Amino acid sequence: MNTKNPFKASAKQRGKRPASTRPEDERLSIGSSFAYGFQHVLTMYGGIIAVPLIVGQAAGLSSADIGILIAAALFMGGLATLLQTIGIPFFGSQLPLVQGVSFASVATMVAIVSNGGGLPTVFGAVMASAAVGLLIAPVFSKIVRFFPPVVTGTVITTIGLTLMPVAANWAMGGNRTAENYGSTANIGLAAVTLVLVLVLSKVGSATLSRLSILLAMVGGTIVAVITGMADFSKVGNGPIVAFPTPFHLGAPTFEIAAIISMLIVVLVILTETMADILAVGEIVGTRTDSKRIAAGLRADMGSSLIAPIFGSFTQSAFAQNVGLVAVTRIKSRYVVAAGGVILVLLGLLPVMGRVVAAVPTAVLGGAGIVLFGTVAASGIRTLAKVEYRNNMNLIIVAASIGFGMIPIAAPAFYDKFPTWFGTIFHSGISSAAVMAILLNLLFNHLKAGNSENQSVFVAGTGRAVREEDLKCLAEGDRYENGKLIDCDGKEVPIQSSEKASEH
Repeated sequence: MNTKNPFKASAKQRGKRPASTRPEDERLSIGSSFAYGFQHVLTMYGGIIAVPLIVGQAAGLSSADIGILIAAALFMGGLATLLQTIGIPFFGSQLPLVQGVSFASVATMVAIVSNGGGLPTVFGAVMASAAVGLLIAPVFSKIVRFFPPVVTGTVITTIGLTLMPVAANWAMGGNRTAENYGSTANIGLAAVTLVLVLVLSKVGSATLSRLSILLAMVGGTIVAVITGMADFSKVGNGPIVAFPTPFHLGAPTFEIAAIISMLIVVLVILTETMADILAVGEIVGTRTDSKRIAAGLRADMGSSLIAPIFGSFTQSAFAQNVGLVAVTRIKSRYVVAAGGVILVLLGLLPVMGRVVAAVPTAVLGGAGIVLFGTVAASGIRTLAKVEYRNNMNLIIVAASIGFGMIPIAAPAFYDKFPTWFGTIFHSGISSAAVMAILLNLLFNHLKAGNSENQSVFVAGTGRAVREEDLKCLAEGDRYENGKLIDCDGKEVPIQSSEKASEH
């Protein structure tokens, strides 16, 4: 059996130092890194500009000041991404995670500005709550042992499912107040983009397949230009270069009520980011221990702490980009770091940001269907590894996913609940995560009172072998001491499902 490291072999051929054995440490060429990195930027661009746009409008800002908020969001998102991917001591998970303004904080920030607090109060609440989050990050990371595959698989699946309404909204046009929202033209453009993704993935070379999302977006945009659905006329309006001015929109002010409400949001963000770290670790196939999770959470909170200085808000990992990692199978953190550099440049070069902003939302929707669906599929693959015999894992999965779908199926479900409760459970991701963790503790850790076959959920999970698994066996094969022995007495290598799928 050849046990040589393929990374070392290729490095030797190129006359370079051997690369790390961690998948996320693979280095691509500069051109490839920035091409794939730009794909990440396009994937999350709509989400990252939505928050400053919504909050700015709620605060009654002028279009120029809203533009400053958007530039600051791009700039800080890029810096936070670089911190998360490259890392410094104690900060950064060194995983391919894109950071940006968290959508979980939108409702709370809008409530603060609507109640007369203004943006300075929002900035103060973000800074104070992030400081607390920075202190408690190591405590959060210690609960990683309560995240077995039955929990992580459930959360990853829920991440993908909860993002599907985002893709559908994009495909319909993104702006619910627009006259053409949900038009056949918008949905048709999304469908064209989706078909391009599938075609490029099917008939293209390995490079084209990996760039299928980016190329499909470019192709969809060209179709939009030809059909008059894209408008690039405003790209030249405004400055070409602009640096985010510290405290341009006011110095932070600190109010207890606003800080407490943002603290609840920070707990949600910590939960979601930890879920994203575990998800991308599962997809990449690398180890994510409590130390690494703590470093990732510190990067989250550290970047959130300084974000208000430049006029931005709480930062968190973007779940949709986890799906892009799964689709392209580009696991290098340096690719995402290149995306971080692009985000910083977009923040410094508003003209580039206006070009990207001109890409029709429907194009993003077509690509989002594949991206977000892939996240859910990755979670299902993780759940396939879970043991369901003589335990309550099936009901843990069923109840947690069902609980996570409630805010998606009925967005107003928690409107009559206390604000702090609604803030936590209005997110399907955090709802599923909380339920999965609690049920895993109840059934798999606090085993007092558990019994064999104690419910219909256990009784329905008897042992079964798939027919396709038997086709590879020959007469006389046997399983002994954890090894598969063929009819000639030779050991048959057993590969993980991930490695097998690569061949």
